[in-house]
Amino acid sequence: MLTKVERIKNDIENLSQFNATPGQGLTRFSLTKEDRVARNYLKNELQKLDVEIYEDAAGSLVARREGTDKDAPVVMVGSHFDSVKNGGNFDGPAGVIMALEILRVLDENDIKSKHPIEFIAMIEEEGGRFGGGVFGSRAMTGQVDYQELLDFKDEAGISMAEAFEDFGFDPKKIKEAERDPKKLKAFIELHIEQGPVLENEGKDVGIVDFIVGINQIRVKVEGRADHAGTTPMDMRKDALSSAAEVISEIKNFAFEAGSGTVATVGSLDVKPGAANIVPAEVEFSVDIRSKELNCIKKVRAEIDQALADIETKYAVDYSVKEMLMVEPVELSAEIFNTFKKESKKLDLNTKEMISGAGHDAMIMAAITDVGLIFVPSKDGRSHTAEEWTDYKDLQKGIELVYHTVLKVGEAE
Repeated sequence: MLTKVERIKNDIENLSQFNATPGQGLTRFSLTKEDRVARNYLKNELQKLDVEIYEDAAGSLVARREGTDKDAPVVMVGSHFDSVKNGGNFDGPAGVIMALEILRVLDENDIKSKHPIEFIAMIEEEGGRFGGGVFGSRAMTGQVDYQELLDFKDEAGISMAEAFEDFGFDPKKIKEAERDPKKLKAFIELHIEQGPVLENEGKDVGIVDFIVGINQIRVKVEGRADHAGTTPMDMRKDALSSAAEVISEIKNFAFEAGSGTVATVGSLDVKPGAANIVPAEVEFSVDIRSKELNCIKKVRAEIDQALADIETKYAVDYSVKEMLMVEPVELSAEIFNTFKKESKKLDLNTKEMISGAGHDAMIMAAITDVGLIFVPSKDGRSHTAEEWTDYKDLQKGIELVYHTVLKVGEAE
């Protein structure tokens, strides 16, 4: 193999040090001091190569390796380098280090390509700090405006616009991150599977042909705070018990929708949050995913109806904030087939897969051809400190992307 497993290992381990919660998994939120030192590490490594390095208006790190035809559309390779709270070292960075290692191998072997090749390390894919997610790719596809940066805030109440300014970016220039589809040939991403299938079936690589759609919302139910001992049950406007009726039905809505549809309530915030006070306000998140758009819409409609029902039944108020809506995406058949052909040459054992997780790849598919592969996750664990991918498994995936990039980029 042309890639070097020890170098890959060192990069992953070095990036994992830039962490706000040592000993408790990886926490690297966007536009924080951990973000800055991580990107500085990547910049230092990229400066050793024949590339032009810059940050786009959305804060993503880019390194461009020119092609022999400077006007040819770009082949982009990469992933994200932010994390969830208390997550693992491989979710995102595996794809970023993949892109870095590919640039190194191209330089070391003096390989020229017709098409420019760009390393991409995107921010806020997870939405861990500000919510929403897949931010860097949404900005590249023109789906982010200045108002969103004002509206989205972290737990401390700091808006994304403020965080951008503190970090040295101009939030009012966010639209400059948008990429021209005519100047792009492909976006190729490697990611850990985040599930148990590849490991259980003894597969080296998963080649993805479809990514599920995702609808994420935040629901607020507002009642009235009253004394827990002196307020009769039939005179309460209990926000929590009202919300609980909706929450308990959401899993049934997903089952009934079919087609492998899933729905998750992953966060719940109760105010004032005291044992002797009737809850006045509840906020909860809902994440709906399916390969069928009509199934997502069906579950969402049933949630909306259930909220309307509790409003009438218990005299509470509710509101719904749309955090993310991405339709199911079919990936490039051409890149998919190139993955398959190159994997046979490399003697890799592969599996065709649908991605149940959202990735920057699904957003980029709106403006260019997209390819996505998975490498195995030990015990299927992800978004946890126990997340692990064997470095030799990661190297196999990187080798496959490298050879695919040679084909797509028309290496000479």
